[in-house]
Amino acid sequence: MSAAEPLILGIETSCDETGIGIVRGRTLLSNTIASSMGEHARYGGVVPEVAARAHLEELQPSIEAALAEAGVTLNDLDAVAVTSGPGLAGALMVGVGAAKALAVGLDKPLYAVNHLVGHIAADILDAGAEPLEYPTVALLVSGGHTSLLLVRDLTTDVELLGETVDDAAGEAFDKVARLLGLPYPGGPQIDKAAIGGDPKAIRFPRGLSRASDMAKHRYDFSFSGLKTAVARWMEQQKAQGNEYNQADVAASFREAVVDVLVTKALDACAQYGVPRLLLGGGVIANKRLREVALERAAKAGVTVRIPPLSLCTDNGAMIAALASELVMSGRKPSTLAFGADSTLPVTEIQVAESV
Repeated sequence: MSAAEPLILGIETSCDETGIGIVRGRTLLSNTIASSMGEHARYGGVVPEVAARAHLEELQPSIEAALAEAGVTLNDLDAVAVTSGPGLAGALMVGVGAAKALAVGLDKPLYAVNHLVGHIAADILDAGAEPLEYPTVALLVSGGHTSLLLVRDLTTDVELLGETVDDAAGEAFDKVARLLGLPYPGGPQIDKAAIGGDPKAIRFPRGLSRASDMAKHRYDFSFSGLKTAVARWMEQQKAQGNEYNQADVAASFREAVVDVLVTKALDACAQYGVPRLLLGGGVIANKRLREVALERAAKAGVTVRIPPLSLCTDNGAMIAALASELVMSGRKPSTLAFGADSTLPVTEIQVAESV
């Protein structure tokens, strides 16, 4: 295997996107994503069994499409990489099983890696960006995860500073969209509904942001109470016979989420003396979040990095990129003694590394 610029195929099946990516060193060759989001829309959220079945159906055609786009064959690969966790157990099992079969069948090394750290690795595939500097604070915001990390080294040292204690930010967007009668997924719908709305019209709560929260939950997030506050406010207006502006509700809710995310991320940068903030995860597609982060970070003297939006949602390219960094840093492959770990801690960057 070429440790200088390894050719790696990455498999990502942690939620509702079947992601297959191929990278050579730090160069992206293909990024194929098959989403089952449409199948989940009728339920208003991701159904694990539906997601797992969709992965089974999409894996082979997605692998074939990725290989064709990259102009390589399975035999050309230096290694196979897969998400071991965290994520939906049934969905992860499909990807893990496929990766093991490929690695054994092709007699190729296998790297089992962490989904959340993969989101950070997506940044290194941005051809136009300067190399990622360490340490950096990373804010990962998606439908299933809201995490604040201190990354001292991508392959050896990632510390969890805080995470959501209930709903992730993406889940809150979905639930509030439902309250407003908007379809799933909620993020893009809230963005559309907020156009022309006043983000200061309604002061919704900022979870875990009081002085009393700082000792235990300084970098943790909570969005369940925010969702409930929106529901109660709407019920109150209806009971009083008041008309309300949907755009104001959407904009005010979104502002509460964005305010908490950015405030805590920049607080971590200040506390740890790190003038760098990396944003990742599908919710980073939210335009207001990017605007506020860039504006407030500039005032704080913090540089913000945002991977290409195509690499912010769950994808196999980020998994291949992380494995590539592991290979190039001299890490040994994983053994086959690993499975799907739905609660894999972010500190476990690679799973079951060979002794």
